[in-house]
Amino acid sequence: MIKLQVIGNLGKDCITNTVNGKTVMNFNVAHTEKFRDNQGVQKDKTIWVECAYWSDRTGVAPYLRKGTQVYVEGTPEVRTYPKNDGTTGVSLTLRVQSVQLRGSRGDGGASGESYGSPGNYSSSNQSAQPVSEISEPVDDLPF
Repeated sequence: MIKLQVIGNLGKDCITNTVNGKTVMNFNVAHTEKFRDNQGVQKDKTIWVECAYWSDRTGVAPYLRKGTQVYVEGTPEVRTYPKNDGTTGVSLTLRVQSVQLRGSRGDGGASGESYGSPGNYSSSNQSAQPVSEISEPVDDLPF
């Protein structure tokens, strides 16, 4: 089995369809890497991954909106298709097994909501416990 993990931003809102009686959520994720070419000029390279999430748990669909940062995990599929100019195009599709919402572009933090299959519908949000104040003298250090 080959497993693919992608962290990136959604390029458009999720579309939910029913195919042969099964529910599929389609969305695409873009990951941009910065690099320097041979002349030292910084450039960006964006890779788009088409995602198909076959699940009846469509509760996550309204949150899969353009610009939202996600972590998706699944198995890759390479698809070929005929282009208008007669050549063959190739696309990378990810058959999603789990998706984790990480927040929108403007958010500083991540929401950490996790949705997976089968039956893994959980949230990893944990409230932080406040740090208690130090009431002991600081000069009582062991070194």
